[in-house]
Amino acid sequence: MSDTPQVIWHSQSVSRVEREKRNGHRSCVLWFTGLSGSGKSTIANLVDHQLFDRGARSYLLDGDNVRHGLCAGPNLLAPVYGEEFAQRFGLGFGQQDREENIRRVGAVTELLANAGMICLTAFVSPYRKDRDLVRHWVEKQNGKGSFIEIYVNTPLEVCMARDPKGLYQQAIEGKIINFTGISDPYEAPDAPDLELKSAETPAEQCASQVLSHLIAQGILS
Repeated sequence: MSDTPQVIWHSQSVSRVEREKRNGHRSCVLWFTGLSGSGKSTIANLVDHQLFDRGARSYLLDGDNVRHGLCAGPNLLAPVYGEEFAQRFGLGFGQQDREENIRRVGAVTELLANAGMICLTAFVSPYRKDRDLVRHWVEKQNGKGSFIEIYVNTPLEVCMARDPKGLYQQAIEGKIINFTGISDPYEAPDAPDLELKSAETPAEQCASQVLSHLIAQGILS
């Protein structure tokens, strides 16, 4: 007999559909993916603000912000919890760490969508299988079409020219390892639900394209 406690999913008394009815819109996950510097965070923030102005219930999970808590690295955990804890639970930027980062974030997006909200994310999320897994989890709980993959398709040379944090230059100089686009791969979506080309289209127009897509899909009225 296993000594592992049995974990059972408990249904809640207020359903997602009831929450959506009160909110006046359907819930979903807007998953922005693309290279560092592609414009993911900028566009996602504009969309979030437009949703807020419409009275929609939304929340943006940003890659950098999540790395301060939910997916903090060993350097942030060690001073509080000790080195052993930090090495076990802290996340770096190797492949498995990135996979766990997206798994944790995916679980949160699933919960927020189930709470009737529109959850936006802005993560490089470089591996196709990790994004596909999150789609599977979200749609299993919230229905087909509740996960919308938005590919911010910006050429590497444009991202490198922008380089708002100076990360590409540090990666080229070998100061940062496992950096997507330089020393690590980026697996672009095969068939994203929406593709934005931020090198050719202003961020405000990209955000409007996202809102138009949500209306076309019946998520917003």
